[in-house]
Amino acid sequence: MPRLLADDEPPPFTVEREHGRSPFVLICDHAGRRIPRRLGTLGVPDAELQRHIAWDIGARGTASHMAAILDAVLIAQTYSRLVIDCNRPPGAPTSITPRSERTDIPGNRNLSAADAAARASEIFVPYHARITAELDRRRARAEPTVLISMHSFTPVFHDVARPWHVGMLYNRDARVAHVLLELIRSEGEWVVGDNEPYAVGDGTDYAIPVHGERRGLPHVEIEVRQDLIADEAGQREWAERLADWLVRARAIGNFG
Repeated sequence: MPRLLADDEPPPFTVEREHGRSPFVLICDHAGRRIPRRLGTLGVPDAELQRHIAWDIGARGTASHMAAILDAVLIAQTYSRLVIDCNRPPGAPTSITPRSERTDIPGNRNLSAADAAARASEIFVPYHARITAELDRRRARAEPTVLISMHSFTPVFHDVARPWHVGMLYNRDARVAHVLLELIRSEGEWVVGDNEPYAVGDGTDYAIPVHGERRGLPHVEIEVRQDLIADEAGQREWAERLADWLVRARAIGNFG
């Protein structure tokens, strides 16, 4: 199988606050927009690679500030979701997508099995193995753990404006999401989505079903609207707000 990443290219994930003492474990599946040198630009114009189709704008910065506030470990993915989406089951139609929204991705068309396997083995697998190792370590030490998956979403999708400031996503286990929804709504200031603008499912998501549900961990996927966290000030502001909500929700719900 051909090598995808050169020796001088970054690893597929970074870890912040590896020894953080918080019960919260933060992950960011679409943190980066780097493309391995061997793949060029995937045939996509640079302007398109700045957009949401390549990464979750503002999610990494917000998660990083949250990690610092909470003293929580953060595991963040380095490479663009266009190379391989680390929140999709391998082999799913959108795992290595040939088209994202209205943009064709020529470098993802007609991939050989070996090329697809290289993307999975060098990017997807190591990232999720690091999350697994962190959760295994915490379980072995009987440390309380609440899994938080950080994402962001576009203010407009296919010409339709999205009213939500933030969304709480879940699949079968809504214990964390429902406490957060009630808490945020009680403030009367924010439009918060209940499984909006997306919903978690086994066929469309990987991190929450595998790392959260299968382990029985309390968890939630948080989506923040990108115009709110597009710059450093917004990322800090929302990190403080989200960290406060998480701490208060855990106290109310007595989870983790």
